Amino acid sequence: MNLKPFYILALLFTTFFAIISCDDNTDTLGSDMMPSTDIVVKESRTYDVFTQSYSAGDSVLARSSKSYLGQFTDPETGTIIKSDFIAQFHCIDDFAFPDSIIDNSILSTDLRLFVTKYVGDSLATFKISVYPLTKIMNPDADYYTNIDPTQYCDTSEKPIAEKWFTLSDRTISDSERSSSSYKNKIIIPLPNTIGKQIRAAWDSNPEYFKDSEAWINSGLPGCKGFYFKLESGDGALAYINIVQFNINYRYHLPDEKKDTTGTSQFAATEEVIQATHFANYNLEKLLEDTSSTYLKSPAGIFTMATLPIDQILSTDTINQAKLVLTRYNDIVNSGFRLDIPKYLLLVRLDDYNKGFFENYHLADANTSYLSMFNSTNNTYTFNNIAHLISTMQKELRDGSATANYNKVLLIPVEPTFESSTVSTKNLVKLCHDFSMTSARLVGGNTPVKLDIIYSKFAQ
Repeated sequence: MNLKPFYILALLFTTFFAIISCDDNTDTLGSDMMPSTDIVVKESRTYDVFTQSYSAGDSVLARSSKSYLGQFTDPETGTIIKSDFIAQFHCIDDFAFPDSIIDNSILSTDLRLFVTKYVGDSLATFKISVYPLTKIMNPDADYYTNIDPTQYCDTSEKPIAEKWFTLSDRTISDSERSSSSYKNKIIIPLPNTIGKQIRAAWDSNPEYFKDSEAWINSGLPGCKGFYFKLESGDGALAYINIVQFNINYRYHLPDEKKDTTGTSQFAATEEVIQATHFANYNLEKLLEDTSSTYLKSPAGIFTMATLPIDQILSTDTINQAKLVLTRYNDIVNSGFRLDIPKYLLLVRLDDYNKGFFENYHLADANTSYLSMFNSTNNTYTFNNIAHLISTMQKELRDGSATANYNKVLLIPVEPTFESSTVSTKNLVKLCHDFSMTSARLVGGNTPVKLDIIYSKFAQ
């Protein structure tokens, strides 16, 4: 009898059972071959971070495509914000009026402010005055929210127009207001002589309408822009995304053999300057409150944190450093509560003062970071600021550290993202948040916790 096949089969079964009887835990795979002194171990430590409210001084870079108008008192904190604005108007390249304007006549001239949203009471009454700018604004300059509009127009003169308004126009029917085509707007009539002068100039000096630069420098009425000055009112603040300078007329449609009305528009766009002037009142009590810290936008309050770099171990590698900021819930129950800042930027104080926004910097996850508010946990979380801490440690060691080397600001911001794939987004623009937001954070006398995970070789 040939026993060789049975011998081979027995050998295979023996090998199989030897394999499956081995420990399937691979945690020590490789480490058994390493000297015990090379084993990497992890250690976590928690440090106290002290924070304080930091005044923006009403002065942040006013780089926004929106304008803001109104005055509102925050029911939670009693702080007041007031805003009005300057707007220039863009002239499309080689602008032209229709040749078939009937009798070369202009029906009316007006300004239109389109309101996308507002905070507060839509029935609050306001008055604004409109002044034409007398000084051309430098298109290459940076303008801030503490801009003094009187440097660009003469408010001692009679305004070119005045308007009493509410944000909810009660002169139109409810059915019209609920229509999908309805756009909430404030219409400010201008003297019709302005439209007529501009129409006449197009006949005599078409070069004035070559582009925005030629238009602004033409000397025509309103060409430099307007200051929309808030004269009175409290209870609401409007977000205005479109401002139009309109000239209205009747003209003939030869193909359709009929007359109709038309409008030539000059709009405030990103190609020209829009500068909102903000003023905050009653912020002092929030800045002096040491039981917590605050965030208020626009141009109100940031939170400043001092990182304990001199206490953080520098001999081990920092794998992760997480900072969590917790928001207190509102105390006052009001129908006009402010929104919570959606995004926070963590940036070094020195970098902010050196023109972070002016130089179009973005959060790079190295020394500046972006966090989105988590409504479930009521927190802002910066998951890993390890590189920032390592950078600060290096500066401390090599003697290049400044007096503010370990201080960071937490600033409400409005990011702009661009989709690179279906699931990812790239940050392409970052500016101050100019919407009305407010939040009170755990901090001040109560330190915020910084959790750090180290790795090191076992001794």
